[in-house]
Amino acid sequence: MDKITNATNQFEALIRDQLARVERMKAGQERPDYQKLPEIIIGTVGGDGIGPAITAQAQRVMEFLLADEIASGKVRIKEIEGLTIENRVAVGKPIPDDILRELKGCHVILKGPTTTPQAGDPWPNIESANVAMRKELDLFANVRPVRVPEQGIDWCFFRENTEGAYALGSQGVRIDEDLVFDFTVTTKQGTERIVRAAFEYAKAHGRTKVTAVTKANVVKTTDGKFLEIFWEIAKEYPGITADDWYADIMTAKLIDEKRRRDFQVLVLPNLYGDILTDEAAEFQGGVGTAGGANIGTRYAMFEAIHGSAPRMVDEGRAIYADPSSVMRAAAMLLAHIGYEEQARKFDAALDVCTLTEKKLVMTGRDTGATNSAFADYVMETIRK
Repeated sequence: MDKITNATNQFEALIRDQLARVERMKAGQERPDYQKLPEIIIGTVGGDGIGPAITAQAQRVMEFLLADEIASGKVRIKEIEGLTIENRVAVGKPIPDDILRELKGCHVILKGPTTTPQAGDPWPNIESANVAMRKELDLFANVRPVRVPEQGIDWCFFRENTEGAYALGSQGVRIDEDLVFDFTVTTKQGTERIVRAAFEYAKAHGRTKVTAVTKANVVKTTDGKFLEIFWEIAKEYPGITADDWYADIMTAKLIDEKRRRDFQVLVLPNLYGDILTDEAAEFQGGVGTAGGANIGTRYAMFEAIHGSAPRMVDEGRAIYADPSSVMRAAAMLLAHIGYEEQARKFDAALDVCTLTEKKLVMTGRDTGATNSAFADYVMETIRK
């Protein structure tokens, strides 16, 4: 088989898979009313690297805040182990089948970071566990808030989670040694639901502006489709101002002290969302302090937005890893399932512990506090 025919066959298979995904999106699902469930099952997944160390501390605070609900049987926290790079490589899958079954038995998931192999690593090329989980559970909205009140920053990013440049990130086509292709994917259904989620969030939270971020002037077909749908949906929300920016200039405007105060809710395709939310997190103290929500219709997963830092584990420093990011994610989880007051207390305590009082300092080394001591500090602050 010649190389063009081989590549064409691979591309045809990708198209068929994506058309099947479109049909699944059309079928739809119903979002559960968590408070009406007889039992809410929260799965906790430590991941690998520093993930288990920091996720355990976030779980401690959740258990503290939900003590009554856990005692009454309304909430059950289920620990799911084994989502490590070693186990994933051993079975040749981004999520082993037994772990995926356990995940699907939960209503919401709190997840620590997981290692994703890259070129030059000792691990084989395997899809990101995050990307796979988002696809398997159809977690289409990656929601990342960033707040720095003293700088006038109060942003909420809605990053499309299941399409764009990451949808087929491990399924590119190698024509020969000189030519390779990767793909970006945009669907009508996938774009409509992320854009609508952004506008609905703005409407529900008193926000007056939603901004689309694309590169539609260059990536004309996929980004162009995203932007076209954005403007169609914007017409349904006359009380909310809509505008759009290109991804490159938006990276500059987020550091423009005058202009950045204008942004409120931002909606973006997958790749741009990944890049810009990491930039935005720096204003809040870095990616180690920011959490993210991955929201679908049936499932939701909340996670630290940073990596697994295997070097810290190798050097025996996992106990000093900052748990703030996964704790922020845990607070978002509590709000999502209807425990807004507990979430508010959690967030307020984190503000005290990381932004204002800061009695403990996390350095990632023995010059700073352990993550266990930090969790104690957060719980003491909540008790006040």
